[in-house]
Amino acid sequence: MLKLEQGSAMSTASTPLSGVNQPLKGIGFILLATFLFASHDTLSKYLSGFYPIILVVWARYVVHTLLMACIFMPSAGLRVLRTKRPGLQALRALALLGTSLLFTSSLMFIPQAEATAVNFLAPLLVTALSVPLLHERVTRGQWVAVVVGFIGVMIIIHPGGELFTPAILLPLSSALCFALYQLLTRLVSPFDSPTTSNFFAGLFNTLLMSALVPFFWEVPALKDLPFLLALGACGMSAHLLLTQAFRFAPPAMLAPFSYCQIVFAGLLGFVVFDHMPSPTT
Repeated sequence: MLKLEQGSAMSTASTPLSGVNQPLKGIGFILLATFLFASHDTLSKYLSGFYPIILVVWARYVVHTLLMACIFMPSAGLRVLRTKRPGLQALRALALLGTSLLFTSSLMFIPQAEATAVNFLAPLLVTALSVPLLHERVTRGQWVAVVVGFIGVMIIIHPGGELFTPAILLPLSSALCFALYQLLTRLVSPFDSPTTSNFFAGLFNTLLMSALVPFFWEVPALKDLPFLLALGACGMSAHLLLTQAFRFAPPAMLAPFSYCQIVFAGLLGFVVFDHMPSPTT
């Protein structure tokens, strides 16, 4: 999913974070990130068939936090957690947690490719909300993309079709949470590094979910431990790769490639769950 990392909350969508324009490198990073996000969702769907969703999401953030600590704390120490905007960071983490819980829940009722496609309403919401909330300028072409994208989501949902059930509210709500997460990322990026933001979100959500997981605890089977570890590793790695992607290419250039996640979701859904995406998807 497209995560917008900008150097300034007021910057346009035409400038890479680092000011260095290396589009091929940026595209490579975002393609790998979208594959890892799709892999993360596939693992979430698989594990949620055996364990409570609270436990699955908790494990994802525990592994995320431990890996971040192993990678960054030896050189940076506790400085990596110092934030100038703790309130915004907490809201950002909660928005990400809402996305995780809602989207993982949606996979229990909706095929992965279709749920992923509906969740891609988030970048459209970011474009629409960036005007009143971030005072950014949106071009006519971007507004056209929002309208076309919204129509595409409506085609996938197909009011009156088999996806048009109360369960469709789960990926729609997930998309709203993810849009808020992206906007909050834009707001904190001038003050905190992407590493601090990602580490803070992982630790905050680990602590929060640790208060809930005892009520849903089940001892994972030994054979599932590699999948739980891979779940957290995919999530953390995908976010770090997205951070790198936006260092080398602007969001406007990378946004179309983020939709490759739908393709990867369809392929993995077919290979792992034997589900063929609908023609509209």
